[in-house]
Amino acid sequence: MTIAEKLKKEYYKTEEITNIKELLDRSANIYKTRVAFKIKGENKNIVPITYEAFKKDVQALGSYLLDKGLKNKRICVIGKNSYKWATSYFASTIVGIVVPLDKELHIDDIINFINVSNSDAILGDSKILDKLFEEKDKLKNSNLMFIGFENSKNLISYDSCLQEGYKTVENGDNNFNNITVDPDELKILLFTSGTTGSAKGVCLSQRNVCSNLLSVYGIVKVKRSDLFLSILPIHHTYECTIGFLLPLYSGATIAFCDGLKHISQNIAEYHPSVVLCVPLLLENVYKKIIKSMNQSLPKKYQTPKENPFPKLPFFMKPIVKSKIKNSLGGRLRVFIVGAAAMNPDLVREFDSLGLPTIQGYGLTECSPLVAGNTFKYSKPDSVGLPIPNVEYKIENPNDEGVGEIIVKGPNVMLGYYQDEEKTSKTIVDGWFHTGDLGKIDDNGYLYITGRCKSVIVTKNGKNIYPEEVEYYLNDSPLISEAIVLGIKKENDDDTYVNAQIFPNIEAITEYLKGTVPTKEEIKKIVSDIVKNVNSKLPNYKHIKSFGIRDNEFEKTTTQKIKRFGDNMKIKPETKEDNNK
Repeated sequence: MTIAEKLKKEYYKTEEITNIKELLDRSANIYKTRVAFKIKGENKNIVPITYEAFKKDVQALGSYLLDKGLKNKRICVIGKNSYKWATSYFASTIVGIVVPLDKELHIDDIINFINVSNSDAILGDSKILDKLFEEKDKLKNSNLMFIGFENSKNLISYDSCLQEGYKTVENGDNNFNNITVDPDELKILLFTSGTTGSAKGVCLSQRNVCSNLLSVYGIVKVKRSDLFLSILPIHHTYECTIGFLLPLYSGATIAFCDGLKHISQNIAEYHPSVVLCVPLLLENVYKKIIKSMNQSLPKKYQTPKENPFPKLPFFMKPIVKSKIKNSLGGRLRVFIVGAAAMNPDLVREFDSLGLPTIQGYGLTECSPLVAGNTFKYSKPDSVGLPIPNVEYKIENPNDEGVGEIIVKGPNVMLGYYQDEEKTSKTIVDGWFHTGDLGKIDDNGYLYITGRCKSVIVTKNGKNIYPEEVEYYLNDSPLISEAIVLGIKKENDDDTYVNAQIFPNIEAITEYLKGTVPTKEEIKKIVSDIVKNVNSKLPNYKHIKSFGIRDNEFEKTTTQKIKRFGDNMKIKPETKEDNNK
């Protein structure tokens, strides 16, 4: 029996739900007086909100939206992670079609998505909506309703909408409760630029997301006593399904991070037990842990450039583990990591420190999760096993077993918004073509090897996956981040590997014993790293040239480096930094 087959026999039992209204009603009924959210009050004090109170707020806001004629209309929600965002999402997707927008978007993109989606209302942070209001002449819908989370003269106040909705309900209006949600129709419209260019509208049904949260619950037991600290952008399906809808299904509690600068403070305030994160965030946590460990340990145990934990005497390890856990609030039991590739060594390091790290793989089009590791079955270099009710396989594998990952299940999107051609090319016979390359081992574990579009093909037909070369480059603490590209040279029809590198100046300065490096020193250090990387790779994968960037790469909101635009530009002079 394979491990994937063993896992199937050990799935946790779930109670079926097919739409978000059922989720709301079920949770309010079962968990009534339990705390659904912990939010900051006006005096920065922590205020608990019960499941029953949450349902009443959603019902009131939904009743207001119904009164304003928004039944089955498109309703945008934009802003930082907050309780008001949460109630707006629930009310909007039950009353109409919710269009969650990225708060980091340029105002022109926000206007474009409002226009393309034919939205009739937008709820969100007043700072963003005020900017939008100033350019409302660019909106196709001149009657767009603006509802601001904070008070503003240009906007309808969220608080006043809630009050009006409560009055409607108190007067006997039961229209919101009587809504019947079709689990299979378009209810969630997401615009994603991803890391490969032009924005796509992903159409999801409520069955898509509800099936996915049940699948996740089936392999990762969420306890009622859990507190999720919501850090990642909540408009994104990764955070929305797993860090928002899943805990609400499970009777757990959600607290919202005040911003990336406040993570340490929020951990101390809320004592989370579950944190969803991206690898970049986890790398920063790890660096702080190692730095703190080296500062607090007796000098003979300090190893400034590496993790001192493995070399500690056995009697010290439990004490150090306990201190690390306390520094993370004292209750942390798991990091759930996704959205980008994770260094397997980092997974092992966290596990050795008593901090389990579960890595998975997903896409917006799959609501999002496809595969995941579990507490019991985990491989640090793999993204895990298939989750309940989801299948994946490799299409047209090469001699190494690498091919395109295709996915089937109730979590697969309805299609791309107003793009039947792209939809029919992407979903074939019920199988969603991810555009990601991977392989599956004999036990069913999935390994991601790259993107179809980013594969570098040499003249003699060799395939080079940039992510593999990038892994070796990023393994050096002296490099902050890197992108590997295929380039052509004049009078030569072959393709060569080029690396664009953003060095870690702070680490290089430390490496040079406190001396601020010159450009020539940086170039020499990077050149040595490239030579070292090449020594680990077959000749056809060697980095033949590199460029050094002054600024970090542009990223998506889930901290993936964008593989388009300025990130892909190579300055002519960098092609001459030949490193054969």
